[in-house]
Amino acid sequence: MKYPKSFEKLMLSFKDLPGIGEKTAERLVFTLIDFEPKKIEVFAQSLLDVNLKLKRCSKCNHIAENKICEICSDNTRNNKIICVVEDSRNVFLFEKNGLFNGVYHVLGGLISPFEGINPTDINIKSLLNRVKEEKIEEIIIALKPTIEGETTSLYILKMLEGMRVIVSKIAHGIPMGTDMSYLDPLTLETALNDRKKIS
Repeated sequence: MKYPKSFEKLMLSFKDLPGIGEKTAERLVFTLIDFEPKKIEVFAQSLLDVNLKLKRCSKCNHIAENKICEICSDNTRNNKIICVVEDSRNVFLFEKNGLFNGVYHVLGGLISPFEGINPTDINIKSLLNRVKEEKIEEIIIALKPTIEGETTSLYILKMLEGMRVIVSKIAHGIPMGTDMSYLDPLTLETALNDRKKIS
């Protein structure tokens, strides 16, 4: 027996999400069928809001609802230290655990020649501009310890040569190949506090 068209359409939408297969999509649709209409409206509006309201901070490339994100516009933070991360998930990881009081720079990816991702495809040029224009004192590179992460770190280090900025890298009591999102707060805090100066 085939699914009703509306049911199947919503299932296909859920399957567009990472990690959602046929069974999970079916279960989610059955769950939503039992929602009150008002709850469905809120759910649908939330999806629209995420798509329409979220943009990229013009300074750091983190997600935001305004031109400048809350972190960049917070005057209580040390805006002379930038923590360079791969994506916004890493920003939330540091922020949830209250580990860092500087600002961030979101690259939006890592250099990976095998996948056709070159330095010009990620947000490195604007990082270099920030270092020049904002008189940044320290860059902390907090990228995952993989070949792509190391390649990106070395490229950033090379680009920062000759600039008056300390470049450090979070310590790797973090196993090679680990996704930063899965680190526990203590490991992450230790890695940040034990960061090593690399230039």
